[in-house]
Amino acid sequence: MKHVNDPAIFGRVAVVMGGDSAERDVSLDSGRNVLAALRAKGVDAEAVDGPRALLEALHEDRYDRVFNVLHGRGGEDGTLQGALEILGVPYTGSGVFGSALTMDKIRTKRIWQALGLPTPDFVAVFDEDPLDDLDQRVERLGLPVIVKPVREGSTLGLTKVKDAKDLRSAVEFARRYDSHVIIEAFVGGPEYTASMLQGDALPLVRIEPETELYDYQAKYQSEATRFLVPCGLEPDLEHKYQALCLAACEATAVMGWARVDFMLDSRSEPSLLEVNTVPGMTSHSLVPMAAKAVGLDYETLCWRILETSLEKRT
Repeated sequence: MKHVNDPAIFGRVAVVMGGDSAERDVSLDSGRNVLAALRAKGVDAEAVDGPRALLEALHEDRYDRVFNVLHGRGGEDGTLQGALEILGVPYTGSGVFGSALTMDKIRTKRIWQALGLPTPDFVAVFDEDPLDDLDQRVERLGLPVIVKPVREGSTLGLTKVKDAKDLRSAVEFARRYDSHVIIEAFVGGPEYTASMLQGDALPLVRIEPETELYDYQAKYQSEATRFLVPCGLEPDLEHKYQALCLAACEATAVMGWARVDFMLDSRSEPSLLEVNTVPGMTSHSLVPMAAKAVGLDYETLCWRILETSLEKRT
């Protein structure tokens, strides 16, 4: 897309953050950073806490467009996007369909499977499903498995299960965050993430947590987690995996900016895990790391993301 240089083009920008999802604290952290970056670039930007306050402000014509940094349900699941479409207010990132689809890990994976894109096998556990036969249902996956909520992010509610007797408690833990749970075959290789910005893939980031899992603490609290950029892969392999992640976004109607997580198995074959359509923008976040590797500082990255609000949606 065409880049712009004049901050006046954006008008008054609402940076919506916080909200009431389980990822509120991370969203506030992301939002404060984005707000400071946009203001440093001359953008007339203000913070707004949550979608309700945003919609009230928009009814009063206080803002011309929205930079969405609401992580999780209510901001990343198509709900806010639909309201903004009805009001005719431009916003950053994916539209209604792409946001709603990728918030649901099960339906995202089913589309990838239908298109032949690699993703770990899984078993779905819905709210009405009994839990007394879990060991039989996951037998084909083998152990260990990863148990996590279907419509939640930031690895909230995630458990690695090595013994079948622990399946029930892991599902019950995940159900604290969502009534729908996914049990996924574990991929034992290294983890990577690919950031997408305006249709291009940024350099891959390799994630090396000190602990066994890249969980909430490893993401946002630990100083021991290592993030490698360059990621250490041969250039042709990195390009191959970047292309796969772009295909994963195209398959799920993701646009503007996003982050795709994947792992490699013992044969260095990739397995797509999930898409984040409103990735974190904290000091520990991966999109800024990838952008920095190609010379985009944090302020310029936020400007480029804001430019996605100028895109026409299909």
